[in-house]
Amino acid sequence: MPLTRRSLLGSAAGGALTAGGVYALVDRLTRSPKRVTGSELSPEQHLLQGMRIVEDNSVEVVVPPLHHQVVTAKVSVGAGKRSLVDAQEALEDAIRKIERRFAPIPAGLGITVAWGLPYFRRFVPKLAEEHIPIDRRATKTRQNPVRVLLDARRFPSDPADTILEANDVAVLLRSDLLDNIGAGAKALFEDLDLFVVTSIRKGFAGGGFDGDQSLPKRMAVAARVPGASLIPDHSELFLGFTSTQKAGLGPPKIANLEELGFSAGGYFAQGTHLALSHITEDLEAWYLNFPHEERVATVFRPGLKIGESVLTVAQGPNDVVNVARVHRDFRRTKQLGHSAGLQTVSRLSTTAVGASGAVYAPGIAIPHRADFNTLDNPFFWSADPTHDKMNDTPAAGVHFVVFNPSSDDFNRARLAMDGVLPDGTKLPFGLHDRGQGFNSILQTTHRQNFLVPPRRHRSFPLVEMLG
Repeated sequence: MPLTRRSLLGSAAGGALTAGGVYALVDRLTRSPKRVTGSELSPEQHLLQGMRIVEDNSVEVVVPPLHHQVVTAKVSVGAGKRSLVDAQEALEDAIRKIERRFAPIPAGLGITVAWGLPYFRRFVPKLAEEHIPIDRRATKTRQNPVRVLLDARRFPSDPADTILEANDVAVLLRSDLLDNIGAGAKALFEDLDLFVVTSIRKGFAGGGFDGDQSLPKRMAVAARVPGASLIPDHSELFLGFTSTQKAGLGPPKIANLEELGFSAGGYFAQGTHLALSHITEDLEAWYLNFPHEERVATVFRPGLKIGESVLTVAQGPNDVVNVARVHRDFRRTKQLGHSAGLQTVSRLSTTAVGASGAVYAPGIAIPHRADFNTLDNPFFWSADPTHDKMNDTPAAGVHFVVFNPSSDDFNRARLAMDGVLPDGTKLPFGLHDRGQGFNSILQTTHRQNFLVPPRRHRSFPLVEMLG
């Protein structure tokens, strides 16, 4: 019988936190990749160590964890200092116990705790005003102080009903083992009485790099998603092609708030910014309406020639295009390649020396992507299903998770997808114009920005400084 959302969910968040639902199929459909067995904790809690690197089409590819889960919540403790400090100690103690049990690698469990503006405004407003860093580049551009964490916004190609969320906290859990994620979610959201869960978002990754049929193809077929049979057998994503080329992902520290000089960092140094979205994908429109050549132009850039069986395309510094090339390609084809547009803002234009002392060459990527495929529609579980427009039928989509040095940096990248380039020009697209490619078959349902503190301040940041 077909899988439905109703058959996957319990009646309360507690059951949904540890339930596998359709995602339990992942462990039956594939085997865990070979991983390293141990790793030390880094100051950056958003970095997942021990990742496997494989080669596909002569390109190095990072193999992400099989299972992913994001839990969003509201803080449910009192606003007084004693209550908040007690909560801080309880959360930190719980996380440390999990880390003693599971190494911070895909074979164990990666935990990233991120905090939204509603938390800072409600519990530590004066301290947040003092300690959330100023984004120097955005401040210079706007000639007014701009902080690294901003409210989420809608972009030109977003639907009018894209929900801009107001969660206090979001926790990202990543592991090759579904049981590990369940154990982490239970310890933080069931065993502690600190949060009221607002949503649970689950998904998977796995590109068939070892010759097996990939998880996106298998999972979409199992869930009877329209267009599932059209997904290439070894595709890492529902929409085909590979997105985790090593050269297309930022080096370890580059997305830190302070590394490239976006901000001083201060209390939040060695932390980063998280943009979280849910995006639906129309597989039938993509595979039936866009021939292979146009899909290549849409994902990468117009005029790029690759074979129909090739899914992994080089995305290194030598493959980066500049604003002039984007303009030239658009005048010729009326198309904007997704990677090409993003590269104008997401790659370094000159050599940079980071605060850590690392030297970064031109063309190096800045963002750290951690997005994953999902059959949620839009979430696995919601505390307010009517508001979130929950649907019983599984749907192809992506929970988009990306770490940038600031909200403004993410906004610039997202605007580039709409043809708003860093030189200030706007490519003349109509709403959902076919020339925008991805934006004509993607729909963002939810979005929110978060600040990811360094590991040392991940639990209820700033409350220890309350008077």
